[in-house]
Amino acid sequence: MKPWEANIRRVTPYVPGEQPKKENMIKLNTNENPYGPAPGVKEAMENFDTDLFRLYPDPAAGILVDALAGRYGLERGQVFVGVGSDDVLAMAFLTFFNSGKPVLFPDISYSFYSVWAELYGIPYERPALDEDFCIRKEDYYRENGGIIFPNPNAPTSLAMGLSDVEDIVAKNQESVVIVDEAYIDFGGESALPLIQKYENLLVVQTFSKSRSMAGLRIGYAMGNEALIKALNDVKYSFNSYTMNQTSLVLGREALRDEAYFKETLEKIKATRKRSMERLSALGFVYPEPSANFIFASRPGTDAKALFMALREKDIYVRYFDAPRIDQYLRITIGTDEQMDALFRFLEDYLRKDPL
Repeated sequence: MKPWEANIRRVTPYVPGEQPKKENMIKLNTNENPYGPAPGVKEAMENFDTDLFRLYPDPAAGILVDALAGRYGLERGQVFVGVGSDDVLAMAFLTFFNSGKPVLFPDISYSFYSVWAELYGIPYERPALDEDFCIRKEDYYRENGGIIFPNPNAPTSLAMGLSDVEDIVAKNQESVVIVDEAYIDFGGESALPLIQKYENLLVVQTFSKSRSMAGLRIGYAMGNEALIKALNDVKYSFNSYTMNQTSLVLGREALRDEAYFKETLEKIKATRKRSMERLSALGFVYPEPSANFIFASRPGTDAKALFMALREKDIYVRYFDAPRIDQYLRITIGTDEQMDALFRFLEDYLRKDPL
């Protein structure tokens, strides 16, 4: 080893979902929205003043912060924006989890949490989900340096009731509790109303899923003004210009079309319901989904072998080679046509490999 190599920070990185570039593939592995963003986004893109590209964007992201504050009935000082919710969450780890006590998050959850904890040298513990993949709120009634969990959870798609979320927040008012609501628009009840009651609560959401804008990387956090100021102080010490001009303008446009937003959500929910019925008919089991994906297993059918067989036919789902979940596939809800193609393959595959 060379002398300088001894000082390299070594971490095991997060592994994102595969991003193949093939014609006519069916991509159901990264929980993207199969429908485009609101029509106003395309119109704003076509009329965008490219002269703005020579200027630095507003470091306070004012037009987007104001639009989000108006959408949710908040003061602008209660909103923070970042480059996707991953950026927001990474900033939150860096800002709030510094007590030396372990941060708590579920053992089966968004795998980036442990990556950030290790990157920043934050101790952590991962209370186990119960046998039904549910978070046990009682596991979080103990001393900690902070708490974070997704609701609905990923990759299980299970949502925790708001009263249970509040119990966790109420019993941990000496530390910051972050509720990661990347999928909340597809099911479950947002913890956002609780930020007016609990100063230690931060709610994080994203444009990547329900607003069909994963490619623009827009995430945001909502909480009391002291939390948001602390996040901005860290952001300005790290990189003042995190949000580009295009994302600011197009993000604002996306928030203006509530009718389109609700229409696409209902289409995804309807397809999810039909997909659940078809999976059940084929012998699959799954937790009750509240996100835009289903976490499914079929007793007697090897999940990894099925994953590979699907992949050979350019149908991409997500497989996790991890304890307790290595016999499950996470299947994003696509269009009706995409899901029909998936089920045609499954029917044929299972005829050759019955229970």
